[in-house]
Amino acid sequence: MISAALFDMGGVLTTSPFEKFTAYERRAGLPRGFIRLVNSTNPDRNAWARLERGELGRDEFKAAFEIEAEAFGQDLDGAEVLDCLDVDLRLEMVSVVERCRARLKTAMLTNNFVAGDGTAHLDDARAAVHGLFDVVVESSKVGLRKPDPRFYRLACDQLGVEPAACVFLDDLGINLKPAKAMGMTTIKVVDPVVAVDELEAAVGFALR
Repeated sequence: MISAALFDMGGVLTTSPFEKFTAYERRAGLPRGFIRLVNSTNPDRNAWARLERGELGRDEFKAAFEIEAEAFGQDLDGAEVLDCLDVDLRLEMVSVVERCRARLKTAMLTNNFVAGDGTAHLDDARAAVHGLFDVVVESSKVGLRKPDPRFYRLACDQLGVEPAACVFLDDLGINLKPAKAMGMTTIKVVDPVVAVDELEAAVGFALR
C-alpha cells in the first residue's frame, strides 16, 4: 500500500534543463551531450556534485567546472551552464502533487545549489511549490545528494514511512535505481502524461 509520494523537482515538476544544455552546446560549438559527459565523470566528487552538496559556491563551481571541461579539450562558460537550470514549472504536475497531498504524505527530493546570497537557487514560483509538500529534502542543505541512498532514507525518516510505502518519480534512471533497491515503487518521467498514468496505477486513485 502506497502512503507517500516523492517527487524530484527538475525534469519532473519542471521542464528538463537538458534541452537548454543542448542549445548552449550548439551556440558554444561544443559536442552534443558534452555537459552531461562532464557531469557524469567522477560523479561523486566532480564540481557539479560538490555544488549540489553545498561544498562550492557559484563562482567556485564556475572555475572548477571550466577546468573539468578543459580536461576534455573544450572551453565553456560555467555561468552559462548554470543559467540553463532556469526552467519552467509543469503546472499539470503541480496539480498532481496537490491531488496526491489530499490523500498521501508528500515529499520533494531535489538536488539543488546555493545561490550567491546563500539561499537555495529557486525563483518565486518554484519556491511556492515547496509549500505543497510535507517534507522538502534539498541536497544543498543536507550535504547529501541523489543517488546517495542516505538521501532517500532521510526523506523516509522525516515522513515517518518505510521505503516500501513510497512511490518516487524522477527523470534520471541513476536516481531511481537506489530508491528501487530500497523497496520504493519508481517511475521514470520521460513523458509526463505517461508518468501520471503510472502514478495513478501505483496509488490507486485518479490524479486528473
